[in-house]
Amino acid sequence: MGEVAAKIKVMPEGTDVNLDELEEEISDKIKDEQLKNIEREAVAFGLEALMLTVVVKDDEGGTDEIEEKLSEIEKVESVKVEDINRLM
Repeated sequence: MGEVAAKIKVMPEGTDVNLDELEEEISDKIKDEQLKNIEREAVAFGLEALMLTVVVKDDEGGTDEIEEKLSEIEKVESVKVEDINRLM
């Protein structure tokens, strides 16, 4: 069984959320070997989302555990898988 790289969009609760602190909380929740990158993406009117690249096993429900962990963070409004690509 292989692995996939998933791009996950994490929306903060609003523009007043400190994204540096949110990134740190995300890094604490997700294993280092799974979390490969965090980028910021402008959404609208000063609101930014965090775009995470994570690597998980290529099986059913591969991103479910990570999505649940991210949803548990107090300052997170929503979590959405944007893209999944199989790694060779």
